[in-house]
Parts: sequence; C-alpha cells; structure tokens
Amino acid sequence: MAKILAIANQKGGIGKTTTATALAAGLRLRGNRALLIDTDPQCSASDTYQAEINGAATLYDLLCDGEEIQETIQHTPSGDIIPCDPLLADANKKLTGLGDEKLLRKALAAISLDYDYIIIDTPPGAGILLHNALTAAESLIIPITADRYGLQGLSQLRDTIAAIQENTNPDLQVGGLLLIKHNERTNLSKVVSESFPAIAAEMGTQLFSTYVRESVVTKEAQTNRTTLYDHAPNSTTAQDYTEFLDELAERGII
Repeated sequence: MAKILAIANQKGGIGKTTTATALAAGLRLRGNRALLIDTDPQCSASDTYQAEINGAATLYDLLCDGEEIQETIQHTPSGDIIPCDPLLADANKKLTGLGDEKLLRKALAAISLDYDYIIIDTPPGAGILLHNALTAAESLIIPITADRYGLQGLSQLRDTIAAIQENTNPDLQVGGLLLIKHNERTNLSKVVSESFPAIAAEMGTQLFSTYVRESVVTKEAQTNRTTLYDHAPNSTTAQDYTEFLDELAERGII
C-alpha cells in the first residue's frame, strides 16, 4: 500500500516543486517505487521530468474527463509522473460538483499497490487542486523559508488544513515544517527561523531537524529539466535532501 505525501505551502516560490521532485527521486534511488503527481498548472514538476502534455493524458483528463489513472502515468528517465496541464488553471470553475475534492483520492485507490510512495506537488493558493491533494494525502510536508512571506503562506495553509481535516480527510497528519533555501550566515534567517518551533507547535507538529541549504544547483537543475540528484548528486542541497529522507524514515513518515 503506497504512502501518500503532499508537499504544500500556499505561498508561491517557496520550493515545493524542488522538494517534491527531490523526494521522489531520492526515494527511487533507494529502490522504492515512487510516483510523482503534479497538481500545479504551472507544470514545473512535469517540466523537470520532461513529461509530455500536449496530446497525452494528464491530470486534467483524470480529474475532468474521468480518464483511467493508469493511462495518465508517464514513465520517464527521471521516474513515473502524472503530469499536470495548464488547462487546470481553471479547475475551480471546472470542478464544482459535490465531492469533486475527493476525485484524486478515489483514483489513487486503483494504483495503491503499484507504488511504495506517491508524492504530490501542489499549486500555490487555495482551491480545488490543493483540496484534492490534501484529501488524498496521509502526511503533509510544508516547505518554508526564513522570511515574512513564508510565514504568511503558512498562516493561510493552517486554515486550509483545518478545513480538510474537518470535512474530507480527518486522518491527514502534518508531518512537519522543512526549512529550505536556508542561509545561516544572514541575521534575518537566524531571527525568523527561531520562531518556527513555536509556530510548528501551534499547528500540532514539528520543525524538522534537517534544513536545506541554498544553492545555485537547484536553479541549474530546473534549467536543464532534470532532477537535483541527476544534475548534482554530490551538491550540498542533494546531501541535505538525503539527510531529510533519513529523518522522515526515523520519524516513521516514510
């Protein structure tokens, strides 16, 4: 039975896609069957995996047209992925039926034995796509940066989590906050990050011990349309995500 993890923060530019693709790639390198699902209409994770969108079955076809989930999975050199489609930018208008926030969870039941882990990359902001991701997930990992905007996104996400737990997924667990793009040499990062343990406690969760250091290799990997582990496996950022996977295992999240 696959463990399903969502990566979410309602603020854009936080590093959700970097984290989602790194976790999926890292799990795959450890011999696990991992599936990445891109629910962000910007399609950044789909681009990293060099997935086909035009003329191919995507998450749009799954959620809006009832396509079989097996038909939407693409097997790429970077791993398996269900790519998103820019057409889902209008998902809040297209998916308005009763129970539409449960579409992804119902679809995943058909492949739950085919994978060890399913990682869901989510869009910024609230809406039906984020609700589908959180309704389907067992655990939520929240990437956060040491700045005011990161804190704002966290505040918004807190309300969304509460609504999901109350209405569609009472079993959703907030695994913790992951500090990324961290630069411990700046006073701002030190000051802001000191508040994170208290914020995590308010949400009934934790700040992970691991933090991901800021590095240019992340943008290089995005430019080259490849995962961090394929582009720079020995980089400090890749090492940090490897340590994070170890911590997730120690805490029983994976």
